[in-house]
Amino acid sequence: MSPQLQFADPVTANAVKAVKKASSFMLKRQHADGYWWEDLTADTTLESDYILFQLWLNRVENGIWNPPTRGLIDRAVASILPRQLPEGGFNIYPQGPPEVSACVKAYFSLKVAGVPVEDERMERLRNQILNLGGLQAANSYTKLNLSLFGLYPKDCVPSVPPEMMLVSRFIYEMSSWSRAIVIPLSIIASSDVKCPVPTGFTLDEIVKPGVNFDFRPADQFWSFKNFFYTADSFLKLYEKSPLKSLLRPVSIERCEKWMLERLEYSDGLAAIYPPMMYSVMAMDVLGYAKDDPRRVDAVKHFENLMVDDEAKGFYFQPCFSVVWDTAIAAYALAEVEATPANLDVQQALSRCADWLLTKECRRKGDWAVKRPNLEPSGWYFEFANEFYPDIDDTAMVLIGLDKANASNKTAQEAAARRAVNWLIGMQGKDGGWAAFDVDNNWDFLSDVPFADHNAMLDPSCPDITGRVIDALSRYGIGSNHDSVRRGIQYLIHSQESDGSWYGRWGVDYIYGTFLALKGLRQAGVSDREVYVLRAGEWLRSIQNPDGGWGESCRSYDKHNYVNGPSTASQTAWAVMGLLAGGDTTSESVHKGVEYLIRTQMADGNWDEELATGTGFPKVFYLTYHMYRNAFPMMALAMYLNRGKEEK
Repeated sequence: MSPQLQFADPVTANAVKAVKKASSFMLKRQHADGYWWEDLTADTTLESDYILFQLWLNRVENGIWNPPTRGLIDRAVASILPRQLPEGGFNIYPQGPPEVSACVKAYFSLKVAGVPVEDERMERLRNQILNLGGLQAANSYTKLNLSLFGLYPKDCVPSVPPEMMLVSRFIYEMSSWSRAIVIPLSIIASSDVKCPVPTGFTLDEIVKPGVNFDFRPADQFWSFKNFFYTADSFLKLYEKSPLKSLLRPVSIERCEKWMLERLEYSDGLAAIYPPMMYSVMAMDVLGYAKDDPRRVDAVKHFENLMVDDEAKGFYFQPCFSVVWDTAIAAYALAEVEATPANLDVQQALSRCADWLLTKECRRKGDWAVKRPNLEPSGWYFEFANEFYPDIDDTAMVLIGLDKANASNKTAQEAAARRAVNWLIGMQGKDGGWAAFDVDNNWDFLSDVPFADHNAMLDPSCPDITGRVIDALSRYGIGSNHDSVRRGIQYLIHSQESDGSWYGRWGVDYIYGTFLALKGLRQAGVSDREVYVLRAGEWLRSIQNPDGGWGESCRSYDKHNYVNGPSTASQTAWAVMGLLAGGDTTSESVHKGVEYLIRTQMADGNWDEELATGTGFPKVFYLTYHMYRNAFPMMALAMYLNRGKEEK
């Protein structure tokens, strides 16, 4: 754009300025190798679990715990305590209510780390836990962890039998992340190992009087909950029977083999926090020496998740979001390039494309159990996680590569062709797409006693389906193709009664609606279709008075939209959703754009305290530090490009 070029519309002129600032900020954040990588943060449970892990790794001797990592443990304590709520508890997302499992984990970790129980902060936390139902109200994984230290009765926690490895393809009917957690955990839980605690250490003071320790069956006479409760009772009898000596060794052996195979070509088991921690603990149970290269490597990958920085503080990331961040940044910059801001970003995009091509997954992973004849392709979320490419990342990378030119055009075209075929092959029977697997939807498995992390399954969801349709349509797979046609029908049938779509991986209905509309638009669906019009009307109806949009994580608890304070990323999603739905001129769109312009900081970034990413609905939420810059920049660029035909 010439310096003398003027815009009659002040909103457009300000949007151009905002896009320039945002892209300048983004370009400065690109790493020399071509990728973008911002922090991914969560709640205090990660730091709490770290302290528990240290108690496991550095055993109590003669009743005294004097770990060599005392300095790091103290920094973990200093990270946890400032996030305590005024009433004493800890939440699982900013501005959320206290959550009992997070509270119990914090209490245990703070107490074992040396914070006196007489400390006023511990007193408030203790009272909050008792008000929430006490130690007995914590989730199964919290109880299982505590049982390893003799702090919760082992007979009163759900069984996690390694024998499930012997039941055909059972483990592949649970979600990939649950599979990666449960298999090493089954090795640990099936052992007789009991890690010592300091002399006199108990959690008796947070046990609620009169409440049973056991997990309870459902009230109705017949239900899957009751069935699994009964099955768990038989499993506990099996633990004491001669049959165990026949089946347990081969089960453990298969678990170990499965785990070790998936440590290959990966930065830790599944490259996410819980399996990475449990894999080390499982190796200890199996008798691996501390200097065994596989154990050393597993510990190193886990510790790499730690951020210990004078400016940033101390915290753990649940995983590394580098491929995801890079693809989103590429998409945003490609949109910017087409705007009147007239910015040349191709050099940055070319370096990004070259790096992304090195991360294409060319080995068969767990997904191949159900798709054995499908040629490997796709992208994973982290730096290295070859067994677990995911559909969402693959679609996002394809979109990011759409306008980026790699140094080797032939290699880029071949990778895109393989990835498109892989996405088509990973479509579910219902026409939708899930995250990692196909038709991973045995609903009754959600009633398994250890499944209260609310993520036992990986069913199709509208947000991923919308993004996949968007990606496929960019590579010549249009609405006349059976795969896209079925995907569109899935979106039509999964639309909520109010016109929104559910978002599994972002909070929540705003995210799902934005991605559904983007996919439909890219596939050429008319913006006059009633389901598109209803979605646009819904987005306009939930706009906040300040011009932005916001949604609380409580939407997952309520199973419908719950308003929240405006955030940069959710406002951007809503604006992009409206634009995709054909609304380019409404007051809602203009106010949303003005909100983004007004809230941009001097350095070109946006501030965003609230969690807008989802790990496990109702259980674990994420703050993607990339979102607050990339999505507003993307939305402003799309606003400037409105009216142009999407290619």
